[in-house]
Amino acid sequence: MPGPNVVLSTDLPNVKLLNRGKVRDLYDLGEQLLIIATDRISAFDYVLPNGIPYKGQVLTSLSRFWFDHTQDVVPNHVLTMDVGEYPSELQEQRALLQGRSMLVRKAERIDIECVVRGYLAGSAWKEYQQLGTVCGQKLPAGLSESEKLPEVLFTPATKAESGHDENISVAEMESIIGKELTQKLKEISIAIYTKARQYAESRGIILADTKFEFGLLGGEVIVIDEMLTPDSSRFWPMDMYEPGRAQHSFDKQYVRDYLESIGWQKHPPVPELPEEVVQRTSERYLEAYRKIVGRPLDGTTE
Repeated sequence: MPGPNVVLSTDLPNVKLLNRGKVRDLYDLGEQLLIIATDRISAFDYVLPNGIPYKGQVLTSLSRFWFDHTQDVVPNHVLTMDVGEYPSELQEQRALLQGRSMLVRKAERIDIECVVRGYLAGSAWKEYQQLGTVCGQKLPAGLSESEKLPEVLFTPATKAESGHDENISVAEMESIIGKELTQKLKEISIAIYTKARQYAESRGIILADTKFEFGLLGGEVIVIDEMLTPDSSRFWPMDMYEPGRAQHSFDKQYVRDYLESIGWQKHPPVPELPEEVVQRTSERYLEAYRKIVGRPLDGTTE
């Protein structure tokens, strides 16, 4: 069962904190960056008071797996996840960093979320019910919730000042970063998703949708941040899949469903999660890792 060592925040002496995101703390090491995945969890754009045991390790280790699996499609930013290879000033923090951090190349971030959808779920399902479209793209009539889409959709998004992801059209993306780079990111995103979906299906999992972030390094597109984790993707168990309803999921949907069930209005104060919800969410992250990678997360028996 998940242990008690939950990391909600980090503070590295003599290292510059560049950014504290909803989940990750980012440190500047000059030519390199250190990314630490905490156990924080967010829902509806708010960070919740509780941490989820093992969440940071799952995000980091699963990203490492997918970075390795897709490096023939696109290079990534990872230099090493071996703390022994980190700069000397980080060695005293070995216990904190082990399993939940990565040393990466510093790239020029492209401020577009590259979303790929293979199934009709989440906000896409809500829009389709109202307008018959997904992110403005017309779909055939009569599709049901969680149904496999006739073809994979690329639906970019951008960050507004509020922090919410805002869907944009491909044409709008082109106006922001140019037509050539837009086309390249679209092709890469669909290629990664297609390869990952095929692998996930071989492990009994449906990869319903996901999102990627990219950067430029020496003019070359590389994938950055995390990749194909339960925080950025919808994973459904294939043996429980049934179109026409919401699916059992390995992501944080369990937390969202709980918050909806108690009638939280999605503004402060942010409610604390009951221990049962924390425990079951942790188990789902661990199960996602075990099913995809084929073995339990290091340090666990699940």
